[in-house]
Amino acid sequence: MSEIGSSQANPLSYDRLTEFFEQNGILSNAAEVHGILTGMIAGGASVEGDDWLLLLSDLIHEGQSFKPAVRERVIEMAADICASMRDPDLGFNLLLPSDHESLFERLSSMISWVQSFLVGFGVNQTNLSGLSEDVREVIDDMVEIAKLDFAVDEDEEAERAYFEVVEYLRISAMLCFNELGQKAGAGCATNKILH
Repeated sequence: MSEIGSSQANPLSYDRLTEFFEQNGILSNAAEVHGILTGMIAGGASVEGDDWLLLLSDLIHEGQSFKPAVRERVIEMAADICASMRDPDLGFNLLLPSDHESLFERLSSMISWVQSFLVGFGVNQTNLSGLSEDVREVIDDMVEIAKLDFAVDEDEEAERAYFEVVEYLRISAMLCFNELGQKAGAGCATNKILH
């Protein structure tokens, strides 16, 4: 893999982040952490100050303080999610295993991402009745996707279905952010977090 020798390797790649979290005693993999953060941000939670970090540690680290390296990495992830959610070219993407991994592995991670998104989203949005019909519909769809029990056929049709669901989730997360995350005001002032 060229990624290993490259100094330009993305520090937020799925494998490297999952390994990083494992090495630092975090119970969640990269898809789960990314899903929770995306759900929090899309649901209007603020990522300023330390409150969101305390909440995140409750969700993924049994309430223990993050080591400085982990703290820095999740702040970086939150800033990246904020920036990509605001990207006029719709640059936001789910953090999932690469296409080289088995479809089973990618589907498992996608379902973990959705379940985690719903947890993060639910932190701020406990009552869905005040949300637009579109947002309520995508959250309902996500709840159904999160419950999926799948038998995987490693064929072209299954691959296509996987990519369609991932794309739907990507657009759905941005829809939630546009309705709730943007309006929260305090949420995504990325210039204050970046070093």
